[in-house]
Amino acid sequence: MFDNLSDKLESVFKKLRGQGVMTEDNIKDALREVRLALLEADVNFKVVKDFVENVRLKAVGTEVMQSLAPGQQVVRIVHDELITLMGGDQDNNLDLAAKPPVVLMLVGLQGAGKTTTCGKLGSWLRKQKRRPLLVPADVYRPAAIEQLKTVGRQLNIDVFDSQTGQEPVDICSAAVRFAELNGFDTVLLDTAGRHQIDDFLMNELERIKAAAQPREILFVADAMTGQEAVTVAGGFNDRLGITGVILSKLDGDAKGGAALSIKAVTGAPVKFVGLGEKLDALEVFHPDRLVSRILGMGDVLTLVEKAQSALDEKETARLTQKLKKNQFDLEDFLAQLQQIKKLGSLESIMGMIPGMGKMVKQMQGAQPSEKEMKRIEAIIRSMTPAERADHGIINGSRRLRIAKGSGTTVQEINLLLKRFTEAQKMMKQLTKLGPKNLMKGMGGLPGLGNLGGLGKGMFPFGR
Repeated sequence: MFDNLSDKLESVFKKLRGQGVMTEDNIKDALREVRLALLEADVNFKVVKDFVENVRLKAVGTEVMQSLAPGQQVVRIVHDELITLMGGDQDNNLDLAAKPPVVLMLVGLQGAGKTTTCGKLGSWLRKQKRRPLLVPADVYRPAAIEQLKTVGRQLNIDVFDSQTGQEPVDICSAAVRFAELNGFDTVLLDTAGRHQIDDFLMNELERIKAAAQPREILFVADAMTGQEAVTVAGGFNDRLGITGVILSKLDGDAKGGAALSIKAVTGAPVKFVGLGEKLDALEVFHPDRLVSRILGMGDVLTLVEKAQSALDEKETARLTQKLKKNQFDLEDFLAQLQQIKKLGSLESIMGMIPGMGKMVKQMQGAQPSEKEMKRIEAIIRSMTPAERADHGIINGSRRLRIAKGSGTTVQEINLLLKRFTEAQKMMKQLTKLGPKNLMKGMGGLPGLGNLGGLGKGMFPFGR
């Protein structure tokens, strides 16, 4: 989403770093380009004006002018101000400390993704050892209630049994009482939306707020709608007093201005971001991490957290041992692919590693695609256990059978096996580095290292 903004800011910073002496004139020129970059990213005009002025006041200080690396100092100021702009100085944690059940009320326009987000938030809460209850309170949109029930079944999370003929306020009140009697410590209210703000909707939401006494009112905003999301958030805030924002579809190709503007306009911090359609694709929002990614500095902390939550430590240790003993086979490679897929797309993973974001852009078409990985999986799954353990037994007739079973060609089977043989030789050399340097030589991250070492050799298609 922030690729264009990242490119423009990087261009500005490159010029700044080349400045031996920083003057008010070249700071002014740089900030003009920063201003244009933010406006082109659809950041609110007033927010941009205040942001640039804050940076200017700090950048023309004596500390910057006399610095040995004034350009770097300005970059640091922009970095810090962007974090502040997005609420880095404000607590963005959910308030769950009240006596249970804690009520969380989700509001927003129709189409923003409230119902799916309700399920995602329930899944996140369960990982925090809480027992959530999902409450479908949208009786107007066709199939809205059934949609949340379906999401609940997929996640194995309880959903309150409401009906379209009921009053939304009655549904929410009854759900809170049900939660009290049945040991649910968190209640998530999925309220009705509209295509635009109207008094009927707002009056209903105000009555739900009065009846259910929510601890948090979370505005779900579609990040793809840009400044419209910010305007609508302001309208909901005026009537309801929202306590936080959840930005959905942040993985889309919009300009990203809503993410940078919404806290400054509403005063409510962004608490979560949705980064995909999967029901576990919800992350706690960390302004400092997003700014680091925008400025091309990576986001190692998020990558480590993803790895810790997604990767199987025992499986990773087992595969590492097989690597050390030079026993890594196609069955092991398939298991490693399954682990890596849990972390998200390879492009998103590489974007979190400092310095790799720009390389990903330069390698467009060179890094393995999701389609390519699925094709490799299909090939390996079409092999027998004996063939996966020892690919040397795969003769011509076996290759033809595997190709038919996987929907590929014999040539692709040949290329995969050739590359795997080359990769095994490479890994054998890596093991000579010793245990301490093994992972460093293969990429540096447990669970990612194996793929890093195999990447060039193991993804033969589309080259």
